[in-house]
Amino acid sequence: MEFVPIALTFLIFAGSLLGFFCSKNKGFGKYTTSLLLLILVLFVGAVAFVTGKIDWPNLGNLLFAIAGYAGGLVTPKDDQG
Repeated sequence: MEFVPIALTFLIFAGSLLGFFCSKNKGFGKYTTSLLLLILVLFVGAVAFVTGKIDWPNLGNLLFAIAGYAGGLVTPKDDQG
C-alpha cells in the first residue's frame, strides 16, 4: 500500500511540470527558472514526506522557506540605494 501515495505524488507533480512547460512562453527568464526550482524542491520534499524520511515540522519549514523565497522573488527591488 505504500506505493499508492508515492504514485499519486509523482502524478501530481508530473501534471504540475506538464502545466508549467505547456503554459510557459519561449525562453527561460528569472521567474520561470525560479518557479521550476520551487516546483522541484517541493516535489523532493513531498516525496520525502510521503516515504517517511522527514516529518511534518520539517516539511512545514520547507514550505515556509519556499513561500519566503517566492515572496522575495516578486517583491519590487528599490534600486535607488
